[in-house]
Amino acid sequence: MNRIGVTGHRSIPAEAEAHVRAGLRAALCGLDGATQAFSSLAVGADQIFADLALTCGAELTVVIPSGDYEACFENAADLARYRTLKARAVREVRLDFPHSTDEAYYAAGAYIADHCDRLLAVWDGLPSRGLGGTGDIVTYARTLGRPVTVIWRDGVLRG
Repeated sequence: MNRIGVTGHRSIPAEAEAHVRAGLRAALCGLDGATQAFSSLAVGADQIFADLALTCGAELTVVIPSGDYEACFENAADLARYRTLKARAVREVRLDFPHSTDEAYYAAGAYIADHCDRLLAVWDGLPSRGLGGTGDIVTYARTLGRPVTVIWRDGVLRG
């Protein structure tokens, strides 16, 4: 079974979105055999990845960082998309953090890196803005020897 995880930015500039979607689709839909996809379903890269993974026939495993994770979604549409994707998952892993903190996000990213064979990173290449950000998870995955595929449009900076 192919085991692919995602880490990525919540905010993807409009000029990078089509490139990101195409890169994720190519990575997910071109695989032979069964695929297990790991995502925390955060807004942005995580939700795009999960949606495409399901479209490509993968089994979705969601990694929920904390007990109050749903409170982190800023609007009803984002929360509804999260709940819809979560309902389609075949597995749910809930971490023991009561609150959504940087440590909880880092633990969720590390769990994904620990359990995948390949990590897709929707990443602009810049350092994380806080513990558990995309850059931190990429660094962690690379220390494990995981292959990391960075998907980002050259020349585009995150807002």
